[in-house]
Amino acid sequence: MKYLVMIQGSQSDYDAMSGKPSAESPAWSEKDMQAMFAFMGGVNNDLAESGELIDAQGLDAPARTRAVLPGTDGRPVVTDGPYGETKEQLAGFWVLDCESLERVTEIAARIGQCPQPEGAPVYPVLIRPMDALSDPEGAAG
Repeated sequence: MKYLVMIQGSQSDYDAMSGKPSAESPAWSEKDMQAMFAFMGGVNNDLAESGELIDAQGLDAPARTRAVLPGTDGRPVVTDGPYGETKEQLAGFWVLDCESLERVTEIAARIGQCPQPEGAPVYPVLIRPMDALSDPEGAAG
């Protein structure tokens, strides 16, 4: 079964990773960043070795987001920057092929243990099964 596993972050989290603290998130040091990258690299290597990893990507800061909506005149309406309605945004994802929901839950729990500075916000790791409409081989593939 294929699953989309997602992590979240806010613009202030991305700023903190660049050394700019805020009330929501403390500044990350170079050591903090290295620990995070080493941890995530280990997760990705293990998933690749087990054959469960299809894809994994970290995303750029929400401030670099572009939203495109249909306009009433048929022309697209384009806006830059984070979405006003939500604070947290998609920060990264994995597409995994796992035997069971229990297995992908184990992986999500491991991802949730990623090191970060004390006081940094904690977000849930989200799991979404990929349905047969988005998987040409069927969700059981």
